[in-house]
Amino acid sequence: MPIYALDGAEPTIDPTAYVHPDAVIIGDVRLGPQASVWPGAVLRGDESHISVGARTSIQDGSVLHCTHDLPTVIGDDCVVGHIVHLEGCTIEDGALVGNGSVVLHRAVVGTGALVGSNAVVTNDTVVPPGAMALGVPAKIFPDRSHPGIIKLTAEIYVQRAERYRTHLRRID
Repeated sequence: MPIYALDGAEPTIDPTAYVHPDAVIIGDVRLGPQASVWPGAVLRGDESHISVGARTSIQDGSVLHCTHDLPTVIGDDCVVGHIVHLEGCTIEDGALVGNGSVVLHRAVVGTGALVGSNAVVTNDTVVPPGAMALGVPAKIFPDRSHPGIIKLTAEIYVQRAERYRTHLRRID
């Protein structure tokens, strides 16, 4: 797997985290216990830092970046779906960011909130805890998320990462 230092900043990857061989990790990226980063994902901590909490999955094709003054911070037990773009935002514990979504500068996705597939959470938007954000630009629907389902999905990805760690083998 390509893991790169940049200007002295090296990724910090917990030994229990799983990084797929086709993911790319650059610079100041911090992966917590049992976090997982899946094929084609790029985490580029070249300006500030990117922090991924415990048991959080960053799924296939997602791109996480930061700016010189805005880190990208994802809490514990989060699910970041396929082909998601996160930049300079905060995703709090137990949140889900659906496939194809974009969450931008200074946006905050609250604890247990859900960003629907293909939604765009624009700069400075706050998705309150337990809310859903849907559409382009995202419209907020309070108290519509299902934190139990998000927790179950996060647990499935922890189990999936363990399966990949022990059974994935390249055959070409």
